[in-house]
Amino acid sequence: QVQLVESGGGLVQPGGSLRLSCAASGFTAEHYAIAWFRQAPGKEREGVACISSLPDSIVTGDSVKGRFTISRDNAKNTVYLQMNSLKPEDTAAYYCATERIPSTRCMLRAGVYDYWGQGTQVSVSS
Repeated sequence: QVQLVESGGGLVQPGGSLRLSCAASGFTAEHYAIAWFRQAPGKEREGVACISSLPDSIVTGDSVKGRFTISRDNAKNTVYLQMNSLKPEDTAAYYCATERIPSTRCMLRAGVYDYWGQGTQVSVSS
C-alpha cells in the first residue's frame, strides 16, 4: 500500500528555515518521481519542486528557486524539502505526491500524480 507522510511543518519567522520530510512506504521512492506542492487558502495548488529517479533530475518552481531545495535519502526512503529565507507568502499546506508508474522525469503538474500525503502546515509570520 503506497503511503506518503509529511512532517516538519510549523510556525517560523520571516527569513527563517524549515525542512519538510516526505516519508514513503509501500514502494521504493528512488524509482519514482516525487513532488512537493503547496496550497494556501483561496489559492490554487502550486508546484514547488520535484525530483525523479535520474540523478540531478530536479525541477524547482520559479517562486521558490534559490530558496528551496529538494533532496532524497534513498536509505530512508524519504524526500526532503529544505526551505530557507522563508516569506509570509510561503504560508500554505505542503503536500508530497508520487506517480503510479516509475518515471525518469518529473513535472510540477498536480494532475500527473496519483498518490498524495495528508499535508503539513507551514506558517511564516512575525
